[in-house]
Amino acid sequence: MAHTFGELVEMQRVADEAHGRVLELQDAYGRPTSTPWTAEQNETYQRAWQHWRALAGQVQAAVTEHAKEQEKPRFGVEAAVRVKAWHPEPELAAA
Repeated sequence: MAHTFGELVEMQRVADEAHGRVLELQDAYGRPTSTPWTAEQNETYQRAWQHWRALAGQVQAAVTEHAKEQEKPRFGVEAAVRVKAWHPEPELAAA
């Protein structure tokens, strides 16, 4: 399924949010080697990690497909998507 550039940006944002959740859990739980995690913590972390990796994989596949369709270098499309996702233009206030 072909994705527009805007859809790729939104997919990247969703994947970034999921990654943020993984990092939050790491901060909250600490290192599992110094403070063993409970079974529930481990399961929660694993679910969040797998969710993030699945979303990241979908973004990568969609970027590759989009680049092929547009006949553009993949790395350029990926860079543009990340820039737009990480640095969105400010919304213009209604006058």
